[in-house]
Amino acid sequence: MILLQLVIYCALFALMVKLGVGSDALNGLYFYPKPVQEKAYALRLADRQSVARRRKRFMTLFFSVMLAALVAIIRVWNGVRVFREAYVQALLFLEVMNWFDGIVIDRLWVGHSRFWAIPGTEGIPYVQTWPQVLKKRGILTLIWIPGAAIVAGLVALFARR
Repeated sequence: MILLQLVIYCALFALMVKLGVGSDALNGLYFYPKPVQEKAYALRLADRQSVARRRKRFMTLFFSVMLAALVAIIRVWNGVRVFREAYVQALLFLEVMNWFDGIVIDRLWVGHSRFWAIPGTEGIPYVQTWPQVLKKRGILTLIWIPGAAIVAGLVALFARR
């Protein structure tokens, strides 16, 4: 059952990214490295204020949906009521999501799809290298350790009601 839930959770992650960018990679310019962003601004493909607003809107919705989905999976679907069990499940989901993002989203989808190439920015690397992925995901692996406690706390809080 957990495996199915992990697949659904990661699919939700990918769907949220796709909905966030829609049919134009420029809608997700905030995902790109600074050199790509700067080139897009210089080419007047986007402006900083619009990108900042879009990023804030997307990230707020994205984190809210992903958090609500995770709490619902753990508390409602799995029926977890205690902090310790919620923590273990939250940590598993957050770590799988973390590595899914780095490998499947960043390396495979972004790295092998023409969709993410922004015209005029050719020659500027926008796909993370394997060492970059490993470093970033390693750091996030550590960050999700306390992050899972927040999720578990919410699950335990909702279990009391």
